[in-house]
Amino acid sequence: MKTIHSTQPTIESLQSQVEELTEKVRWYEEQFRLSQQKQFGTSSEKTPENQLALELFNEAEKESDSEVPEPAVETITYRRKKKRGHRDESVQNLPIETVEYRLADEEQVCSCCGGTLHEMSVEVRKELTIVPAEVKVTEHKRYVYACRQCEQDEIATPIVTANMPAPAFPKSIASPSIMAYIMSQKYVEGLPLYRQEKHFERMGIFLSRQTMGNWLLYGADQWLVVLYERMHEHLLNRTILHADETTFQVLREPGRSATTKSYLWLYRTGQEDIPIVLYDYQPTRAGEHPKSFLTGFQGFLQVDGYRGYNQVPDVILVGCWAHARRKFDEALKALPDLQERKKVKASEGLRFCNQLYSIEKKLKHVTPTERYEQRLEKSRPILDLFSAWLHEQKDRVLPKSALGKAITYCLNQWNQLEAFLLDGHLEIDNNRSERSIKPFVIGRKNWMFSNTPRGARGSAVMYSVVETAKENGLSPFHYLQYLFEVLPNIDLTNKEEIDKVLPWSTDLPAICKVPIKSDTHVKQPLN
Repeated sequence: MKTIHSTQPTIESLQSQVEELTEKVRWYEEQFRLSQQKQFGTSSEKTPENQLALELFNEAEKESDSEVPEPAVETITYRRKKKRGHRDESVQNLPIETVEYRLADEEQVCSCCGGTLHEMSVEVRKELTIVPAEVKVTEHKRYVYACRQCEQDEIATPIVTANMPAPAFPKSIASPSIMAYIMSQKYVEGLPLYRQEKHFERMGIFLSRQTMGNWLLYGADQWLVVLYERMHEHLLNRTILHADETTFQVLREPGRSATTKSYLWLYRTGQEDIPIVLYDYQPTRAGEHPKSFLTGFQGFLQVDGYRGYNQVPDVILVGCWAHARRKFDEALKALPDLQERKKVKASEGLRFCNQLYSIEKKLKHVTPTERYEQRLEKSRPILDLFSAWLHEQKDRVLPKSALGKAITYCLNQWNQLEAFLLDGHLEIDNNRSERSIKPFVIGRKNWMFSNTPRGARGSAVMYSVVETAKENGLSPFHYLQYLFEVLPNIDLTNKEEIDKVLPWSTDLPAICKVPIKSDTHVKQPLN
């Protein structure tokens, strides 16, 4: 017969199992709530003062505002004194086509006395008119000249051929403009080639996606890679860089299945430097890839906490407070309403992060030197308090819970997280990289994958050129067209020549640049 003492170990074992299973259930519930929040909740990480307002489902309704004046339509009456309204600057860089409406000669008769009417004023209404894409065939004729006198009297006749620019794609009908158009449609607007194929068909042009793909890869491999490699050299000479990575599916990689994840790595310059944005395709997420790409770079490297960056030598890793803050935000959203105590703790961690960001917001427009000094004075004490709070809480929460993971992340990354205090040029987070990798992530949703490693490398090169162009205030289409016109006709081994066509070059023609948008949109009243 069993006694109380003999059954005690069994009871304790069962209690231990119950506690363990209870914690697992709580963890799964926490992950479920967090999943529901990510799927159906707002993606904003801003901490609301009150309850978040409900988002409108219809984007048109959400974004419309009847109080905002029309930017491009206005009616101006020109009188004898030529008093006119202030032309809205949103259309000041556009060409103007004028359509005039006049009375016929027989109608220019006064209905009262029969006299001749004269023009007393003009009423003008302005509208934005769009001209859809138009494709035409351009013939390049190069004439060859010879001397008739030499043909009759001499043994040899000199032949002179007129100069003609070299084509972007020899023995092809691809022009610089159509290559630039297809490339910008895919890598700027996110329009995959199969949809462009249908678009061209509706225009009466039959270009297969295979043909367009050949044009894009040739443009990347033959011309744009030269800019890419030169921009890479400039990147390595900087003192502050940001890095990030995201998944990239490549179907036909040697020795790998089609479902194996590949990666696109991002490297870019900081906020107070020439904008350079480079992407690098690699088959894995191994730390050897950033180590290889950043060979020769010495300085600060701001990342998100991934350990692979630890392999990069001669750098000071700078952490990302956005990631730290996000983990506390997720911990708060993952908790049920009943767990007020843990919710308070998650809120405390989030509050420390918000205090740091509040300081950064006030230092946004100061000099790097002043930012460095203010951070030591104001941010350093908050960091010290936060560090003490993290060590106090780490043994009071479950390590695998969302709150426990947030605390563990901060403790493991603490040296990198406080590294932004070292230099006033550094940013508090790595959001700059996340913003730069977002265009690829959005594009990836449209075209899904690359077929081969060559296509993946070409995509990395093309994304690098168009994103760097955008960051430097260029129109990707016009800049790409300019490149495909110029690069076939210059010495690609001459770095000075290449530097003249880089996205930040002052030698670029005005057509490549996007007009600067003015904040002045208020019409001046007529007097």
